[in-house]
Amino acid sequence: MVATSSPDTDSSGRDGPIALAIAALVLATVVIGSLAPSAPHRPTSAQTVLPDSDPSCAEWSDGCHVCRRLEEGPICSTPGIACTPGPQECLHRTTDP
Repeated sequence: MVATSSPDTDSSGRDGPIALAIAALVLATVVIGSLAPSAPHRPTSAQTVLPDSDPSCAEWSDGCHVCRRLEEGPICSTPGIACTPGPQECLHRTTDP
């Protein structure tokens, strides 16, 4: 007769080292993420457009949101899920006669 060993007894000896290796990788990832320098803060430029600061700007964008000034107030689009906003710029100005 051939002796067969169950797969449970063969793999149970490897579970401990594999779990330890996974835990070590997770810990190393967390430590590296907390110690890595963050992106430098970029000051906003003088071209920044805010709804209250430039009433002649009818439409502005930061690369993610596009906002338009209406009589009811400003209205903005919804950004995409992976959008990184940049500085706000005026896209269209009103021309008052």
